[in-house]
Amino acid sequence: MPRKSPLALILLGGLMLAGLLIWQILVAGQASSVPVIINGTAVPSLPTLDGNAVSQGAALYQQSCAVCHGLELQGAPNWKTPLPDGSFPPPPHDDSGHTWHHPDFLLLQIMTDGGKKVYDGTMPAFGEQLTPDELRAILEFLKSNWNTDAREFQWWITNTYPTPTPGPDA
Repeated sequence: MPRKSPLALILLGGLMLAGLLIWQILVAGQASSVPVIINGTAVPSLPTLDGNAVSQGAALYQQSCAVCHGLELQGAPNWKTPLPDGSFPPPPHDDSGHTWHHPDFLLLQIMTDGGKKVYDGTMPAFGEQLTPDELRAILEFLKSNWNTDAREFQWWITNTYPTPTPGPDA
């Protein structure tokens, strides 16, 4: 059996390494275009947040929401424990809360019409004080504070339930 020269082994190793690097680059490039699959449903690519809306939403949140939901979106202490009247304290809007479990239409409806109409809560309606674009900016700001998993799930739920589901009376 012929003996291989060290130079040939080095060249072969270099070619294998180069091939591996090229393969990783190609696979990594394809991975970003692969949709997220949640519960068997492909979710369109997560949209980029609008920086201007996030900035506007941050200011509006501080003016209209922070008094109840906290300067850092932390919500009230014991927000999962009902109050004596059966309502719940304001929840956090960061990753620790449940805001990201709901589709956009529901979050905007709650902000517009208040909690009483939507889920028998005590949140006041902001539809007469803030425009639809301002409410969407607040939502964009909230989304900017969620981790990628929370944002992807919320994007999936928004795409799965983009509008209210008609009830039995419809």
